[in-house]
Amino acid sequence: MLKGISPLLNAEVLYALRAMGHGDDLIIADTNFPSDSVARQTRLGKLLRIDNTTAAETVEAVLSVMPLDGFVDDSAARMEIVGSPDDVPSVQQEVQSAIDAAEGKPWPMVSVERFAFYRRAKQAYCVIQTGERRFYGCFAFRKGVIPPDAA
Repeated sequence: MLKGISPLLNAEVLYALRAMGHGDDLIIADTNFPSDSVARQTRLGKLLRIDNTTAAETVEAVLSVMPLDGFVDDSAARMEIVGSPDDVPSVQQEVQSAIDAAEGKPWPMVSVERFAFYRRAKQAYCVIQTGERRFYGCFAFRKGVIPPDAA
């Protein structure tokens, strides 16, 4: 355990989050997402796991150490529901609340069509699979920057 760091963030996940650079994408996926096959195509090339957690719990832990990219409009994204792209299920509402809390202000997610989300995921730095069993618990986050300390 490390002081001040969520115990959900295991060593492999912390390594990946630290190794990512500004503009790299991170995918947080539910249990139904083809995480292993997609993760093999990412920059990291292997699947990371945070088991027995919801998507919102995982997002809260990740965003406690990773800034979102404020220079783009799609730094937080959710997979659209097939046939109902404007619907936002409870799993996505919970993640939206976790994002807003981490950023200290409303930070809306963009919606991404299912197959476009798969393409974005394959170009990501890495994939973290959670224990989330609700459908459409898949999200993409673009890493931002941490500014220098004020002089």
